[in-house]
Amino acid sequence: MTDAHNAIHFRILEDIAKDLSDDVNFPTYLDASLTIRNVLKDPLVSVDKVAQVVTVEPLVSAKLLRLANSVTYNRSGKAIADVRQAIQRVGFETVRTTSLSVAMEQMLRSKNLAPFDDIARLTWEHSLQVAAIARVLARRIGRINPEDAMLAGMVHDIGVFYLLYRAAEYPEYKNNREDLISLVIGWHESIGESLLAALGLPEQIITAVREHDQLKHVTTPCSLADVLYFSNLLAGGNYEWLGHDNGIYNTEEAAADRARYADLLEEAWDDIREIQAALAN
Repeated sequence: MTDAHNAIHFRILEDIAKDLSDDVNFPTYLDASLTIRNVLKDPLVSVDKVAQVVTVEPLVSAKLLRLANSVTYNRSGKAIADVRQAIQRVGFETVRTTSLSVAMEQMLRSKNLAPFDDIARLTWEHSLQVAAIARVLARRIGRINPEDAMLAGMVHDIGVFYLLYRAAEYPEYKNNREDLISLVIGWHESIGESLLAALGLPEQIITAVREHDQLKHVTTPCSLADVLYFSNLLAGGNYEWLGHDNGIYNTEEAAADRARYADLLEEAWDDIREIQAALAN
């Protein structure tokens, strides 16, 4: 990143650093997700208590029911219409993932992101694809919890959303797409890591998100971080989804990594599409 870009970014990054060092000023839609996550922190919490909190949020309830009745979670084909039963079927980890999914969708609809609606939506579509691939890849490997993998995939670019949300307050970004993309690519990982820590996500999720866009050599994926790396790579890790190419993944090694799991996308495409559809609007 050039000195000129650093100078442009200095003010927003300084403001964000102050925000993150104090009580983070989250958009209101993340508050509901935090409420659900706080309830789920209790290892002895009952399904009834979780259902009571979830039912207050109709969007979360509707999405949980959609997931619970999808082929991925409903192998028996028996449809359910009760939130409590949906929670029992999908599990608490998926409740966490779903509550964040709804929060991020609501953020997409906020007027703050209107100037950057195209970037925000492309980022969300990419996140859903990474989440779906990560779940399928984790299931194939067998060592990683598929729900953790799906959550990591869904939130791995949360820093992008937060930067876009804040950049709308700065006129230098509204009409300068090049500087905005520079800000997003250069800082979304570190900002995302701080946000996830503030949201109270498990350390293994935060560790996986850290440097997920950095090229690495992994012979066999054996950790959540490895799964996220490969899933992001398969979903367009070189920012192809943003119409930008920073060249990081234009190597023979990256091509070999993509090729190694390319068959995963073909074999599990139906599963991937279904998970995407269940998590999307």
